[in-house]
Amino acid sequence: MPRPKTKEDLLKASEENYKALVKMIDEMTEKELTTPFDFSGEPSKKEAHWSRDKNVRDVLIHLYEWHQLMLNFPKNNAKVTDKKSAIAFLPSEYSWKTYGDMNMMFWKRNQKTSLETAKELFAHSHAAVMKLIKKYSNEELFTKKYFPWVGTSALGEYFVSNTSSHYDWAMKKIKAHKRNCAKK
Repeated sequence: MPRPKTKEDLLKASEENYKALVKMIDEMTEKELTTPFDFSGEPSKKEAHWSRDKNVRDVLIHLYEWHQLMLNFPKNNAKVTDKKSAIAFLPSEYSWKTYGDMNMMFWKRNQKTSLETAKELFAHSHAAVMKLIKKYSNEELFTKKYFPWVGTSALGEYFVSNTSSHYDWAMKKIKAHKRNCAKK
């Protein structure tokens, strides 16, 4: 599916990928759900997330935490009229160069979260993000620099990255895990 460039496409892709991800998880076997993720024997999987996430819960919590960033971004900047007073998307102690550390912090603070709770949190945060998307017009979402606090991007690009594209990432990871389980 191509990267959404309109509000309608964003809503459709986000909902379709969300449903596909939930269905994929719901159809996992007990073995797939209980076997820890292990991509150590796959040299092509070098990015930090391949070794960070150990199970479906970790993936869902990762998505949930990024939803929280997305939900707070417009709220934190509701009264901002210039780029200089904007509150960044990422928490102040992180940058786009160090967001891997932030992801690790998310992972660590959620290790006691159950899979069932992670599913619930993800479902609620997805619904909240979808509701927020609906509040914006197509122009507000996909016109670059429409909001000064977004910088040179369009707000919709943040939503795409935190919904449809992120869900696609999660499905690829879970599919790879399922393939590994089938080999054992």
